[in-house]
Amino acid sequence: MESKDTLKTEATQAYIDSQWESWYVKGLSDFIRVPNLTPMVDPDYLTNGLVEQSMALVDDYINKLAVKGISKKIFRPEGMCPLIVYTVEKSASASDKTLMFYGHLDKQPWMEGWEEGLAPCDPVIRGDYLYGRGGADDGYAPFSTMLAIKNAQEQGVAHPRCVLVLETEEESGSPNLIALLTAAKDTIGEPDFLFCLDSGAFDYEQMWITSSLRGVTLCDLTVSGAKGGYHSGEVGGIVPETFRVVRELLSRLDDPATGEVIKELHTELPGYARPEAEHMVALSGKEMCTKYKMHEGVKYMSEDDLVEMYLNNTWRPNLSITGAGGLPDYQKAGNVVRASTSLRLSMRLPPNQDAHKAAAIVKSKLTQNVPHNCKVEIHGDHNGNGWCMKEPEQWLVEVMNQASNDFYG
Repeated sequence: MESKDTLKTEATQAYIDSQWESWYVKGLSDFIRVPNLTPMVDPDYLTNGLVEQSMALVDDYINKLAVKGISKKIFRPEGMCPLIVYTVEKSASASDKTLMFYGHLDKQPWMEGWEEGLAPCDPVIRGDYLYGRGGADDGYAPFSTMLAIKNAQEQGVAHPRCVLVLETEEESGSPNLIALLTAAKDTIGEPDFLFCLDSGAFDYEQMWITSSLRGVTLCDLTVSGAKGGYHSGEVGGIVPETFRVVRELLSRLDDPATGEVIKELHTELPGYARPEAEHMVALSGKEMCTKYKMHEGVKYMSEDDLVEMYLNNTWRPNLSITGAGGLPDYQKAGNVVRASTSLRLSMRLPPNQDAHKAAAIVKSKLTQNVPHNCKVEIHGDHNGNGWCMKEPEQWLVEVMNQASNDFYG
């Protein structure tokens, strides 16, 4: 039996529907139009005004909702990106608990290869999907949070104190987040529950929560040999080829045949990891990998053992090369032994691995006993620890299951 303090499913759906096109989708589309990236890829991020533009846009849409009891405070210590904290005071009859909601406003850089008619800062709706950079990662966070709070107020249902925290450097690894949260500690208070609105869903058929996230250590590697480029016919066999040296260094981090990362970066699997993997495989089957489109004949990694595939994707390290420098376009390349080769290395880490310790291991492997004594430089030391959820209490499991049934059937 529903009490007066219980949100009604039908009323909630009706209110969301009333705001969906005119406020939610429109606001998210306007957010996509702002080309605010992130400090790691935009050297002018702190001065070009784009982060402020995104903050102002989000604030404008939040103000349009007229949420009762709301206030805002911005924290911006010298040399740091801003942290925005919205506080919605509790209803008169609500408990004294505090709910904290997290999101971020900065965006990943856009790469080449957008389909015809699509662009990073031009929101386009095709079918059920809104395309554009920053909408799903992570512009929806303030819109979803405030719409949920306003829905409770519209139904007259008491809600506890709610705090929305928006950072603006997440895509750069959140280097100042702890310092910013410390500066905002008195405003945020001590949360009883934290909702991190920055993850993914396995499908759209039911509600999902994230049980763990891998960490990352990211760096830029440059290997240099000669002081300039020389004709390959003249110096081939004399001057070290830096791409080959890079290949050898990378083999110290993972097996070039299998992609398996060195044991030093692995951790012991928790007891629940394999049963969770088996459950997910039973739920999804081959869709676990086939939802990612491949060229004809290309095989997925570990496609004959989906449990191992799931564990490799969630609990084991994996190396990706996400950028390169020192390599001219092959159509314009001459017969030159280049002076240097640069790569951006992104090493995903187990959720319970210390990212700073992992970074030290990676750096040691790349800088010791370098072939031909080539010069090695490592820059952009970005490290982020992973995360594992606590075992949820039974009442919370029941509430989440009920919500999934109510809205997904």
